[in-house]
Amino acid sequence: MPMKTVASLIILVAMGVFAYTELTSRLVSLETSRELFENDLLKKSEQVPVDQEQHFLLEDLYKSVEQIETRIEDMMHNKVNISFIQKQTEKLLEDVEELKDKVRQNGGH
Repeated sequence: MPMKTVASLIILVAMGVFAYTELTSRLVSLETSRELFENDLLKKSEQVPVDQEQHFLLEDLYKSVEQIETRIEDMMHNKVNISFIQKQTEKLLEDVEELKDKVRQNGGH
């Protein structure tokens, strides 16, 4: 056999062995990941019901806090509106008193 053919066969076999080892290492890595994932799922499914209940309670508390924050923001807006209306009412009362004084000065009832 010519030397080129022998060299190309050796290179071809080396490439095949390299591809095989890469493939098997990838498979081992994926199998390990799958096993770890399954173990994590099993551990989570064995969680104590108290832990799950606490988790649900925390979620409910977060929702309640968000609702309370929304109400507080609405109340702050109401306070601004109330103070504006109070100022308008005071100005209105002053204007009414001024008009009453003018009517009295002109000899009205």
